[in-house]
Amino acid sequence: MPRYVTFFSYTAEAWARMLKIPEDRAEASRAAIEGAGGQLEGFYWMLGPWDGFAVYSVPDEIAAAALSAAVQGAGRLSRQETFQVLDMGDGRRALERAGEVVRAYRPPGAPRDWREGYDQLG
Repeated sequence: MPRYVTFFSYTAEAWARMLKIPEDRAEASRAAIEGAGGQLEGFYWMLGPWDGFAVYSVPDEIAAAALSAAVQGAGRLSRQETFQVLDMGDGRRALERAGEVVRAYRPPGAPRDWREGYDQLG
């Protein structure tokens, strides 16, 4: 299953509610992710420009988008940003595939007959 990381920040209203009734937000996140057919791998609060992030797997990008819409639609996040991440095995396979793709790529401003190695010729 594809893996994602979502960074999020709560609204002031959400913080006020959590201060009145502290609860384990990882469990709420887990339930939503499982509802999308996925699995929560980690849920963290953090210091800095974001209040926290979650790492999870869901079946596909449609499930990830549905999860994002459902959580954002609840109105308790001021912002969220989601990224698909690759483990090192997938990263290596991507680099191997890039070696094939680079032969077809022409950089911006390069002549139509540009080929890899021309730049090294001077």
